[in-house]
Amino acid sequence: MPALTITSPDDPRIGDYRALTDVELRTRWEPPNGLFIAEGELVIERALRAGYTMRSALVDEKRVDQLTGLPPEAPLYTAPPAVLESITGFHVHRGILASFHRRTLPDLPEVLRNARNLAVLEGLNTHTNLGALFRSAAALGIDAVVLSPNCADPLYRRAVRVSMGEVFAIPYAKSDDWPATLREIRAAGFTLLAMTPAPDAVAIAHLSPEQRERPALMLGAEGPGLTRTALEAADVRVVIPMHNNVDSLNVATAAAVAFYELTR
Repeated sequence: MPALTITSPDDPRIGDYRALTDVELRTRWEPPNGLFIAEGELVIERALRAGYTMRSALVDEKRVDQLTGLPPEAPLYTAPPAVLESITGFHVHRGILASFHRRTLPDLPEVLRNARNLAVLEGLNTHTNLGALFRSAAALGIDAVVLSPNCADPLYRRAVRVSMGEVFAIPYAKSDDWPATLREIRAAGFTLLAMTPAPDAVAIAHLSPEQRERPALMLGAEGPGLTRTALEAADVRVVIPMHNNVDSLNVATAAAVAFYELTR
């Protein structure tokens, strides 16, 4: 399909791409309408490879002749940089955006059945942390992710970008019954490991072989950490020992360290 030129940010054909920097608006609009936005050729390629169906693409007019591998059935829109910025709300320095159809998420029993280990996230609502955590999970051998109801959307553009598209590589389920989901995870044979700096926490390197066999690592939001309810549901509280009076790590960094320790 030849590229279709967009000259006005009000063109109804590019509604998927409007106001991409408005987190509240996009969060209310994208999931109910069954779409997400991918930014940059590498991320778009990974979305296609993971089997997501492209709705359309929007590209800087200077880059249109450089693109290969886009599905021919999806409309390809092109616009000058100033129009792109007016549409999206930011300078599209990667040169290309694409809109994709979402897929139905697997249910929790399916995710648990196919995993040997898990990351269990409670209240993680910062998209950059969520994206970085998914990238580490994919790189370090975590099989699946379970999200509490108040976690951020892994398919929000910023999370997808920070993950470098690795959100497409990790199965995940979103709970609608918290903390009952934690009991379901334990009943499936996992050991719930709560990351916390609490004084009674065990250094994560000192876990027993039995505790490492099917670990479900629980991580809370940046700052408050896991709720009391989640901590009480855990089988073991674990900590990464700190030095130089540092009290904690960024949650995505802590997750990467813990993932490596649990899967080495």
